[in-house]
Amino acid sequence: MHRFKDLEIWKQSRVFCSDIYRITSKFPDEEKFGITNELRRASISIPSNIAEGSSRSSNKEFCRFLEFGIGAAYEVQTQLLISADIGFLNNDDMDNTIEKITSIIKMMVKFKSTLK
Repeated sequence: MHRFKDLEIWKQSRVFCSDIYRITSKFPDEEKFGITNELRRASISIPSNIAEGSSRSSNKEFCRFLEFGIGAAYEVQTQLLISADIGFLNNDDMDNTIEKITSIIKMMVKFKSTLK
């Protein structure tokens, strides 16, 4: 069992959620139940899966939850690109968030490889 609160990937993905909430608060009100909700849900899924996986009794199970988190991170990345395509994100927010989520993905993949 791992202490998720000590994991850098959990810390960074948790902060990333706050970034997503800040960014999506600027999205149009009519997107409240659309891409805003999807981005928030997917971003919350990343640290949540890390935390849940850390409670599992084996590294194999933890890896499975990291895979879910990685999938959610790619989902966020796609939704950010779509948000930029439709004009909801400015270039600074886009570049910053894509850089952060890419870093989180790399960290998760690397950490997962150490568990095998």
